[in-house]
Amino acid sequence: MASRPLLSVYSLSGSKSGSEVTLPAVMTAPLRPDIVQFVHTNMNKNKRQAYAVSVHAGRQVSAASWGTGRAVARIPRVGGGGTSRSGQGAFGNMCRGGRMFNPTKTWRKWTRKINTTQKRFAVASALAASAIPALVMARGHRIDNVPEVPLVLENAIESAKKTSQAKEILAAVGAYDDVEKAAASKKIRAGKGKARNRRYVMRRGPLIIYSNNDGVEQAFRNLPGVELCNVDRLNLLQLAPGGHLGRFCVWSQSALESLDTIYGEGGKAIPTAEMTNADLARIINSDEIQSIVNPAKRVAPKYARKKNPLKSLTALTKLDVYAASKRKAEAVAEKARQVSKADVLAARRAKYASKKQYKEQGKTFYSAAVQQGDVCADGFNIE
Repeated sequence: MASRPLLSVYSLSGSKSGSEVTLPAVMTAPLRPDIVQFVHTNMNKNKRQAYAVSVHAGRQVSAASWGTGRAVARIPRVGGGGTSRSGQGAFGNMCRGGRMFNPTKTWRKWTRKINTTQKRFAVASALAASAIPALVMARGHRIDNVPEVPLVLENAIESAKKTSQAKEILAAVGAYDDVEKAAASKKIRAGKGKARNRRYVMRRGPLIIYSNNDGVEQAFRNLPGVELCNVDRLNLLQLAPGGHLGRFCVWSQSALESLDTIYGEGGKAIPTAEMTNADLARIINSDEIQSIVNPAKRVAPKYARKKNPLKSLTALTKLDVYAASKRKAEAVAEKARQVSKADVLAARRAKYASKKQYKEQGKTFYSAAVQQGDVCADGFNIE
């Protein structure tokens, strides 16, 4: 809820008028951003226009299937000849120039029915959030120079008829900074909306809420980002744009006072919070709760993780001591082999080197013996 139960009423010149109004009871409603987001999403769908592709799209060509036996797919094919279009597939969603899969229809369910109680809950929650300066600033509104939130002005604001007068009023109470912020944010939209009469986008500025339109609509409607709303027709799409709580609202005195008539006894019900104290830790640890809760239960025993005896020597020892000692001996022997591996390799290399030396001597002798000539060159006559 707001920081003050009483709100000061400001004159159009920015000074206090001397009168005060009581904070409406609806502004103490619980904040439920989940309900606000849900209702806003469904309300936003109720202004959509139906769209669909033409029922003839993708089927405005004469085509028929060739049937089976031609070693081609059975998709309908364009008839005729003489062009590249002849014989091409048609109609199917996988074909060039064919219809789309599941064509859109105008009888889609465009609108959504929303529970009236939910809508009222969401509006009450949005009104309560607009009275919290932190939420208003978190939403991006520039209210550094605004004397109070909610900002209440004299009923004379409803009689303003000129835009210049409206600018002076907002500047006097420090609310024109938010208007300038909205004006500076105007930019060209990204996407195809530029060509569909939605060329520019702009942030939201203050929301002027009045009770009687004596010219206030004409005075404020041309200011960038500024919106107006009658207190009897409060709209969640304006109180929480985008489904986000904390719209900066400027109230006329009569509009704020009429909230106690619209909400409360004889009017719409004000939602009540499920919990008046949200400090769960303090509630649980209180003497009243701790005196009736069950005592703490024993912690379940923790069991050691089962080990695989094929991989863990400790697990194998518990099952079979002999197998474990055998595996341990194998491990020791393997380690010993690794240590003596260098000596074994050195001995083998030395042996190979000595053999290689004798082999070289044999080759030398053979080459010398071949060069002595053939003993049978003169036949078998031996003298």
